[in-house]
Amino acid sequence: MARRENAEINAGSMADIAFLLLIFFLVTTTMDVDSGISRKLPEPQPENAPEPPKLKQKNIFEVNINRNNDLLVEGEHMNLKDLQQAAIEFIDNGGGIGNPVDGKEGQPCDYCNGARSPESSDHPNKAVISIQSDRGTDYGMFVSVQNELGAAYTVLRDRLGEKLYNRSYSDLVKDLSNNKGNEDLKAKVDFLKKAYPQIISEAEPTK
Repeated sequence: MARRENAEINAGSMADIAFLLLIFFLVTTTMDVDSGISRKLPEPQPENAPEPPKLKQKNIFEVNINRNNDLLVEGEHMNLKDLQQAAIEFIDNGGGIGNPVDGKEGQPCDYCNGARSPESSDHPNKAVISIQSDRGTDYGMFVSVQNELGAAYTVLRDRLGEKLYNRSYSDLVKDLSNNKGNEDLKAKVDFLKKAYPQIISEAEPTK
C-alpha cells in the first residue's frame, strides 16, 4: 500500500511578505506628535548684575489662578472673558511719566486712551502684569489666561498702528514676515512693540 505524504505549505516567501507589510505600514501610518508652546526664556543674569528697580504697586497688575481655576485679578474674582479688557485698561491708563519710547526723555503717554487714573499704571512701559498660579491649576486655564493677556497687547498695538500708519500691527507683522528686508516695516513694528512692551512676569506657583 502506497504511503500518503502530508501536504506542506510552502512558507518560504512569508518572511518577505511580512517585511513588505511592515514597510508599508511604517510609511503610511501617521503618528500624532505633541507640540509644546514656544517660549523664550530670560537669559541668566550675571552675578554682579545690579538690583532691579523697585516697582510702584500701582504699576503691577496681579493675576492669580488658584487650584480650582478661579481667576483673581487685583484681589477680586473675575471671569476669563473680562480679563483682556481689564488688562487693556491697566496697560493703557497713562496716568504718569514713562520711560523713553522714541529717544526722548520720560514723558506722559500722549498715545494712551486710558482713564489716566492716579491709582493705575503710569505708562505702558512701566505696566507689569504678574501671573501666579497654583500647582493644582489646570494647564489649559493657565494657557487661556496667557492668551487673553497677550491679546490685550495686540489690541493696543493694532489700534496705535491704525492711528499712526493706517495699518494694524498684526498686518504689519504679517507683511514683515513676507518682506524681512523691509527696514520701513521693521521700524514701524519695532516702534509699536516699544510703545506697548509686553511685560509679563510669572511668579513661582503656590503649593
